[in-house]
Amino acid sequence: MHINKITVVGLGYVGLAQALLFNEDYNVVGYDTDTKVVASLNRGILHIKDEDFARALARKKLMATSDITYAFQNSDLVIIATPTHFNEEKQTFDLSSIDETLQKIIASNRSPLVIIKSTVNVGATQYFMEKYPSLKIFFVPEFLREGHALFDNYYPARIIVGYDKNDTNHRQIAIQIANLFKKYTKSIDDVPLLITGTLEAEAIKLFANSYLALRVSFFNEIDTFALSKDLEVKDIIEGVGLDSRIGTHYNNPSFGYGGYCLPKDSKQLKAQFNLIPEELISATVNANSVRKEFIANYIADIVKKSNNKDYVVGIYRLTMKKDADNMRFSSIIDVVRLLKEQNIKMIIYEPLLNETTYQGITLINNLETFKKESSLIVTNRMHSDLKDVTNKVFTRDVYYRD
Repeated sequence: MHINKITVVGLGYVGLAQALLFNEDYNVVGYDTDTKVVASLNRGILHIKDEDFARALARKKLMATSDITYAFQNSDLVIIATPTHFNEEKQTFDLSSIDETLQKIIASNRSPLVIIKSTVNVGATQYFMEKYPSLKIFFVPEFLREGHALFDNYYPARIIVGYDKNDTNHRQIAIQIANLFKKYTKSIDDVPLLITGTLEAEAIKLFANSYLALRVSFFNEIDTFALSKDLEVKDIIEGVGLDSRIGTHYNNPSFGYGGYCLPKDSKQLKAQFNLIPEELISATVNANSVRKEFIANYIADIVKKSNNKDYVVGIYRLTMKKDADNMRFSSIIDVVRLLKEQNIKMIIYEPLLNETTYQGITLINNLETFKKESSLIVTNRMHSDLKDVTNKVFTRDVYYRD
């Protein structure tokens, strides 16, 4: 497997992580349809807040383009990391961005190796292999945390490559692809490599994220119970987690799981069960809605019990995580919507937004003014900005971490 030029399609978190990873040793071109993102990267400016990305970009400039002909010219490997939104009406991922990319590769009159990094439904890669038989297509699931994408490439828990089991040559190429990623790992321990069929690799990705969603939901339901019964939730969580089979990781309550991956992946898995008996995945999806409704109702009750018509709920940040700049499918946005439906008076502090209002709610860009005008400050994650007004803060962040 000879590789000189690598083209990465889609320069969001996943794609940019791949581009910057391989940019150390290869001729990498990042392709994106967003000309502002491309222009920014070519000036050495990131459109994503990430310290590891910034250091990697400072070490070596990344070539970015919106010219599809230039992107695929002489490319030996194409990594597709385009978004696959979940279509609620059709109950499946929208794979059009992947399909369009594959069509463009065919039109370029080249047959590079293709790695799909975008999350897809079980069977998608096989569908694309049958539709584009001249291309060698592999599915390599990503398990990257937002804000730690490069770190998770350097220290992965596992490397999984899905290949076409009907093609004997595909397995050998899959092993070479796995070793290509392994080349950049810095773990002291040997990183497990799993070479499997594309169907199994796709299922691994969906089940892994659905389990994380389930775990988040489980500890959130402990917190719901504790809040309702006036119990010390931290004691319960620590007592449960001391069982080595459960562990003390990924156990910090929140307003609900959010972000781009867990909500859509668990919904996709639920849809793929179809006529297959299941309860747990559906319960995980439903539990997230129930949790956000509980949080909104709990806050609304605080407001109503105050008997103060001038009571103002301040929403501190709309981002998904602490010190992140991503608001996509953030759980607190749903909480805001639910509070608005109950006519709760709110203001929002979100420095990423330049507008004066958000969904009709006043945006306060001065932090001190926001804290002063808020009767109650609601935040999914505690922040040092609020250390002087902790008596006003409502959060379920037990451990003050993500």
